[in-house]
Amino acid sequence: MKRLLLFSSLVLFVLTANSQYMNTKIQISPTEYNFGVFKEESGRQTFDFIVTNTGSNPLIIQNVVASCGCTTPDWTKSPISPGGKGKVTAIYDPASRPGAFNKTLTVYSNATPQTTVLTIKGEVTPREKTVDELFTFAVGSVRLETNNFAFTNVKKTEKKGKVMPIINTSAGTAKVEFEGLPAHLTLKSNPETLKPGQKGTIEGTYDATKNQGWGNVNDMVKIKINGVVQENVFLYVSANLVEDFSKLTGAELMNAPVFKLASTTFDIGKMPPATAKEVEFKFTNDGKSDLFIRNIRATCGCTAIQQGSTQGTGIKPGESSSIKATFNSGGYKGKVTKTIYVHTNDPKNSEVVLMLTADVE
Repeated sequence: MKRLLLFSSLVLFVLTANSQYMNTKIQISPTEYNFGVFKEESGRQTFDFIVTNTGSNPLIIQNVVASCGCTTPDWTKSPISPGGKGKVTAIYDPASRPGAFNKTLTVYSNATPQTTVLTIKGEVTPREKTVDELFTFAVGSVRLETNNFAFTNVKKTEKKGKVMPIINTSAGTAKVEFEGLPAHLTLKSNPETLKPGQKGTIEGTYDATKNQGWGNVNDMVKIKINGVVQENVFLYVSANLVEDFSKLTGAELMNAPVFKLASTTFDIGKMPPATAKEVEFKFTNDGKSDLFIRNIRATCGCTAIQQGSTQGTGIKPGESSSIKATFNSGGYKGKVTKTIYVHTNDPKNSEVVLMLTADVE
């Protein structure tokens, strides 16, 4: 009898709860809103979705979740009586978000259905950037787009050109020149003398055939304004010098060298500070023609590369050799990771990264 009464009470509770949900209804109008096209500098845009309780029980909006952090939701927190109205507010922040957008807000309530999805959309017109934002690097009376003139990848057989915007922000003319240029680099301002407020470009040419380096290489160039060298101000010119495989035939690629390493990582384990440990990366030429190690470069002075006969010397097919490095723990503590970059004439492994790790006590 007790079990029967307990079961009957449970059924009655479930039926009552379901009845409450069935009699609690929600209507939101509209379910989609288009802000249209507006400017980024207009700031946050707000729209209220009107919520109506069309049921016979109090309606409670339990939560509203936006699809991204650019949209902030707000809603009526108190119960909405039958026939009453509330709202769900969508606040969209366009700051640094130019372009079209389409976002959703999911409304959770005690109604049937328990979730309702609302949509906001529109298009943000980007604000016009200031001179300081467009030209971030100030050099005397002129401003450059950046202090890094990056040529990115440059084949060892090519000359590559690049331009960078420049502007004269002063009330007088500004003659722009460059000093300390290496043989592989040319830089000039066009026009050479900028009128007050005038924009121009820095035109650069990188001749990789005149640079003996490989991989990431950097040059520091001094800038002269109206004949005066700007002290402690440099234009950093960077390039990644890579092997030119573009002219290889299919047959040459099939017969190319293959740089096969036993391992690209070496874990030294525990080592005391101010000590040195020599490590060795073994490799084999698994290809069909001579393998050349073009360059070996470590990331810092704590990893000293042993320049052996391997570098710049052809390794015959099937032959093995190794790259030796000395890891100096110096004043480091804890887990330390250092990298070594190896450049070869293997078309599939022209740049290989070796990793050295140590736990310095």
